[in-house]
Amino acid sequence: MICFDMLHPYYLPQYLPVMDELIARGESIHFIVYRSEDQQAALDALVGKHKLTVTWVDNEEQALNYYLEAKPAWVVFGNTFANAVKLKGICRTALMQHGIGPKSCYYTVSESDMDVRFVEGDYRLKRLQQLFPTKTFVDTGYAKLDPIIQGVEPGLDIESLGLDPSKPTLLYAPTFYPSSIEKMGRDWPAAFAEYNILLKPHYFSLSKSNYKKQKQLLEHWGRFDNVYLAPVEQANLLPFMASADLLISDASSALFEFAALDKPVVWCDFYHLRWSYRGIFKFRFTNRMDEDLYKYAGVAMHAASYKNLKSVVDEQIANPESFAAQRAKYTHELAGKVDGLCSQRIVDYLLSDEVS
Repeated sequence: MICFDMLHPYYLPQYLPVMDELIARGESIHFIVYRSEDQQAALDALVGKHKLTVTWVDNEEQALNYYLEAKPAWVVFGNTFANAVKLKGICRTALMQHGIGPKSCYYTVSESDMDVRFVEGDYRLKRLQQLFPTKTFVDTGYAKLDPIIQGVEPGLDIESLGLDPSKPTLLYAPTFYPSSIEKMGRDWPAAFAEYNILLKPHYFSLSKSNYKKQKQLLEHWGRFDNVYLAPVEQANLLPFMASADLLISDASSALFEFAALDKPVVWCDFYHLRWSYRGIFKFRFTNRMDEDLYKYAGVAMHAASYKNLKSVVDEQIANPESFAAQRAKYTHELAGKVDGLCSQRIVDYLLSDEVS
């Protein structure tokens, strides 16, 4: 048996291609899913939709107890697991980070004591190996994108969402912090009337009380005729990426995932910072963002403010290939191989004799 540790609903899109490949090879799969008051609707919807075999837990201690008792062959994690060391000799552990991009946590999560971490591309493998020379890293690529690359992700039925299939489709997928949401025009969908707009925010923006002002704005925008706002239960970004012609986002994993599909991205350089991240506290923001934020800024055309967002979007829709060379270069470094076979490489390792 191989277990997947699902602390948050947005881990699942990264797990699903690997799960499907394991099932195709006759393996038994089990999900450990953490109950959550503000995420439960999304979790219930995902578990039901994908017919997952699940054990529900309330916290990491209960998850650990399950692993110690069940003794699976592997547990695959999407983030750190403080008690990973207690699984030594019980089962093998793998880290498959749930996102790519410029946040420093991409690297610091490897402080967790996992047997192996699957990583995306030679650049990141070398950098992680330098940071953690005694740990094991395997370059597999980013499995989350496999269904789109393979052509098995059909995308959304634009017309059934009440949108116009003859219009180009924009995907606005902001992160929750630091976010451009608060800096967007209050009625910005009206200024983009010639486009369909898919709103797919991070689920924190819709579910956590800290971000209630973001939720109010998102729901306001969702009432425009050319807009579809994804409910929190619709956790998977892949169908939205497959259906969109262009992505608008902040410094998020979504930005680099969409660029890896060789489709144009507009990177918002305007975002709201809490007072505790401004002025003399700006170092907190700097610590949150990795140096790769600036190294890979050339992957997309940037909008310095909301006022010039429309002209930048129009230009990229008219010339979608203008950043193709940059997308290819940076995708190679940040996502590694984008060939639809990443999940196969992960499963090859999990089932290989050398680690059995």
